[in-house]
Amino acid sequence: MIRVSHLTRQIPGGPKVLDDISFEIEPGEFIALKGGSGSGKTTLLRCLALREAWTKGTYEFDGKDVLSNPLTGKFKVRREAAYLEESPVLYKTKSALRNVIIGSINQTPFWRRWTGAVRSDDYMGAMDTIEKLGLLDKARLKADKLSGGEKQRIAIARALVHGAKVILADEPVTGLDPHSADQVLSDLKKLCKEQGLIVIASLHQGDYAERFADRTFGLSGGKLLFDVKGRRLTEHEKRQL
Repeated sequence: MIRVSHLTRQIPGGPKVLDDISFEIEPGEFIALKGGSGSGKTTLLRCLALREAWTKGTYEFDGKDVLSNPLTGKFKVRREAAYLEESPVLYKTKSALRNVIIGSINQTPFWRRWTGAVRSDDYMGAMDTIEKLGLLDKARLKADKLSGGEKQRIAIARALVHGAKVILADEPVTGLDPHSADQVLSDLKKLCKEQGLIVIASLHQGDYAERFADRTFGLSGGKLLFDVKGRRLTEHEKRQL
């Protein structure tokens, strides 16, 4: 479970980018973030991933008080919460499978990056996860040969293989064709249901939030204006954003 209370992020000498935000999220929930440019969606995701400092607030992650316990709490977040950028950062000259096994730079021990050593259990676990995401036939392709949607799904597989229980996705389907976008979001939704994964994703386009999300958070000016069950937003709610 994630519990956030009174999260405030203020730029030193500047405005509040996030202002007194509180919410709780249970395992298995898919949360969509909606809001215009500058509403605070990306900053919220980055704060949850501990990529940006909190000015004020408390953060409970799977029973750990994160901010007051850097040795265990912050390590747990960095280990179990994966931040996915709009354009996944993959090793272009390595295969999809190798990208999943190696992980991102901050997930991978130096000795593995240097030697390329892979245990059989790591190999099988990566192949199983790639298969679940429907990309088994792409496992041997180099990353730069994958489509945008395939790269996103490989990034998701990589996060899961390396222990992610939370996916923080910043515009994960921007620039994808509708079919690829549906595949990425369908995979995330399925993982929520089957594995209890928490997904928090900013979704700017169309009706994706109402089709895939269990709840929608509406942000504007750094404030959380509403938290509604997954459904079509009312005209009043849309005007607030």
